[in-house]
Amino acid sequence: MVSPVTRLTLEEFLALPETDVAYELIDGQAIPKMSPKGFHSAVQAALIILLQNWCQEKGRIYPEWAISLSRNGQEWIPVPDLTYVSFDRLNADWMLDEPCPIPPELAIEIISPGQSFGDLTEKATDYLKAGVSIVWIIDTRGRSVTIFHPNSLPQTIRGETSIADALLPELKLTPQQIFQQAQLPDS
Repeated sequence: MVSPVTRLTLEEFLALPETDVAYELIDGQAIPKMSPKGFHSAVQAALIILLQNWCQEKGRIYPEWAISLSRNGQEWIPVPDLTYVSFDRLNADWMLDEPCPIPPELAIEIISPGQSFGDLTEKATDYLKAGVSIVWIIDTRGRSVTIFHPNSLPQTIRGETSIADALLPELKLTPQQIFQQAQLPDS
């Protein structure tokens, strides 16, 4: 006999006790987020350093910050590896201990072992449909950044090609800088 699946409301999900495991609310279920490994964590730390320097007076960049969104008509709480939201969208004075209440400009996902580029591409599409402006998928093995925008095809960049975007003014960053900062071994 198959037992019925209990669906969590947003309030029930947010009231779950905090643990060492990050959960995402997907289709009413608390789904554990993939546990990162060394390369993933190194790239995440590198991006925090590089992006924090850039966004000092522009906004906030937070790791593992849940976002309150909607997907397929249901409440959806994804937890990107990094989230950037400008002070134009979310005032600098806003400081609550809760998920990001609005779609941010940028959600970054780093491919972990056990995840596929295809799975994260689907998630990137969901982010864009929910109002996130830009999504980056970082591939540590391929040393690439794939950038997703709502009204164009994804663009994969490598090496010294600049990650430039009007929604991220004055950002001067390349995949090479990210992977050098992360000090990953040559593949």
